Amino acid sequence: MKPQEVLNLCKEKGVKCVDFKFMDFPGQWQHFTVPISQLSEESFEGGFGFDGSSIRGWQSIHQSDMLVMPDPETAMIDPFASIPTLSLVCNIVDPITKEKYTRDPRNCALKCEAYLKSTGIADVSYFGPELEFFIFDDIRFDQSCNYGFYYIDSVEGRWNSGRDERPNLGYKPRYKEGYFPVPPTDSLNDLRSEMMLTLIECGIPAEAQHHEVATAGQGEIDIRYDSLTHIADKCLLFKYIVKNTAKKYQKTVTFMPKPLFGDNGSGMHVHISLWKKDRNLFAGNGYAGLSETALFFIGGLLKHAATVLAFTSPTTNSYKRLVPGYEAPVNLAYSQRNRSAAIRIPMYSADPRTKRIEFRPPDPSCNFYYAFSAMLMAGLDGIMNKIDPGKPLDKNIYDLPPEEGKAVPKVPGSLEEALCALETDHEFLLKGDVFTEDVIQTWIDYKTENEVDALRLRPHPYEFGLYYDI
Repeated sequence: MKPQEVLNLCKEKGVKCVDFKFMDFPGQWQHFTVPISQLSEESFEGGFGFDGSSIRGWQSIHQSDMLVMPDPETAMIDPFASIPTLSLVCNIVDPITKEKYTRDPRNCALKCEAYLKSTGIADVSYFGPELEFFIFDDIRFDQSCNYGFYYIDSVEGRWNSGRDERPNLGYKPRYKEGYFPVPPTDSLNDLRSEMMLTLIECGIPAEAQHHEVATAGQGEIDIRYDSLTHIADKCLLFKYIVKNTAKKYQKTVTFMPKPLFGDNGSGMHVHISLWKKDRNLFAGNGYAGLSETALFFIGGLLKHAATVLAFTSPTTNSYKRLVPGYEAPVNLAYSQRNRSAAIRIPMYSADPRTKRIEFRPPDPSCNFYYAFSAMLMAGLDGIMNKIDPGKPLDKNIYDLPPEEGKAVPKVPGSLEEALCALETDHEFLLKGDVFTEDVIQTWIDYKTENEVDALRLRPHPYEFGLYYDI
């Protein structure tokens, strides 16, 4: 859509406000709104000013002025605004130099796509993420110097089987058995369908929705793959739609990877393929129907996995999901069909156009622009350096003898470990100026200070049960 077409859309839909959305450094959408009278064709070249010092991980106060530059291709009518409102995703630029801001995550993704083309390896990279989430009825949490707690509730929660609900109808998914009984046990089918249809209305092709494994409202809505920057845009819109649809019904959604103890967490399995001149470069005659290019891509992703996880599994909570021995994808191996490997090659179809790999450790708490870019850069490094991924592991990893199991490399055990890997292994991310030293160091510093150290300083409620009487 061109700028004039955006203006025509506004006139056709009676738009009164324009909402500018952009991504902060850790990974949340931010926005501000102007009246429609402020939007013109020139706005897409001149942009709109805002205070960059108030955005997490961005400018210092003496260099705070920034510009949002609306991308006309992202125009849509906001389905939740009570006043007719146009939504536009924006890039961030310096108001003086007009250069794109290096700490704008969307800029990183755009540079990554440009770098891919410059290598001559492929024209486009496709990503198909599967976002899992929980729909809860109530969430309370707080922490002070003398207390700390969280309390989650869901009408679907198995823990409520004995609660007096006047009446309690008893249809509550058993722990680890939410995948996927019909209603009335699946009490959220209509809500997920509304989410799915709203996604379609907003230009995100959705393919299926279903309850996920955990009790208490875990769900998944599958969307069609797209190129790197576009799919990252769509993932942010996905979160926006899912959360706001739930809020209409006085429910709350979280994409936190591990909100419940003792049941499955929420991951984001990511399907990846490279294409050139309408040909899938991952299809071939090798293992599981893969090409040599795909196997080298896997080699790079496995080699740099610890670093990549600093972006794809970027919270301390991520590593409460990625725990060995609980069917989590913690083993750095690849396999066809085997979901216990970090990289799986789906075997649903023999059509070479559908051939892809699936990277399983990521979760939806990530900054999508950085996460997808890091995955692509690791894979490209594997292709350019012909990194051998080793032999596939088609056995059930959890049934291996202890000695053999120990020989399989593992993902980092904590965010701190992943950040240490990023510190020592990030040269491949700097190629093509996709990531910069400033972005990488700021990411490490921000995550360490605001998450790793912040959690390390606070007592955990369970520690009182372990240690109070010692």
